[in-house]
Amino acid sequence: MNLKSSVTVLLAGAALMFSSGCATKNYTRQQTQPIIDKSNELDALTAKNTNAIRDVDTRAQQGIQGVNQKTSEADQKAADARTRADQAQSLATQASTRVDSLTSQVANLDNYHPVVETSVHFAFDKANLTPKAKEALDKLVAEVPNTRGYLVVVEGDTDSVGSAAYNYKLSERRADAVVQYLAGKDVPARKIYIIGLGKDKAAAPNTNAEGRAENRRVDVRLMTNVQNTQASAQGAATNPNR
Repeated sequence: MNLKSSVTVLLAGAALMFSSGCATKNYTRQQTQPIIDKSNELDALTAKNTNAIRDVDTRAQQGIQGVNQKTSEADQKAADARTRADQAQSLATQASTRVDSLTSQVANLDNYHPVVETSVHFAFDKANLTPKAKEALDKLVAEVPNTRGYLVVVEGDTDSVGSAAYNYKLSERRADAVVQYLAGKDVPARKIYIIGLGKDKAAAPNTNAEGRAENRRVDVRLMTNVQNTQASAQGAATNPNR
């Protein structure tokens, strides 16, 4: 074999080996690529599931916190409502006790007779006490320590201007102003009987300004169920210089 032939054979062999190697690599790539693709797909799916689980867990924790917060708020509201209910019940009991006591006192007003009477007057559509009104009430209060078995009757009145419903409320406000003043002078609330008469008990005609001014008043009576002789004896014993 000459040199030319030998070179030809070597080149052919090299080409054959190169061609065979390329074919082997292509084959390997074709066989492994689906596996790689499948593995990448599984990795992506795993990552997606992990993120989804994390998101669900986060929302679940937020939901639990929200439920706990709402439960705490509901418990607090329930406790507040119970406290208000207890307070309302206590006030209702006190009011009932006062009403029962007052009812027993005034069950028969015919047995009471006045010791001191006074009237305090108000400006138009007003319920505040004037200095003159307070002076009149002070004189009545001065007789309270000298009076046994007493009761203070407070009647609020108005003129005829305005509706009946408004005047009832106004007469109650005026009577309340007197009651508050008496309470500030240590007259027990259980000893006070309050009535709002509105314009139903006129002391003078409402046809003129003078008459209407006379009707804007509160009548206050210090009354006792003790007989006159007993009341006089008690008053003399308490204040011998009378």
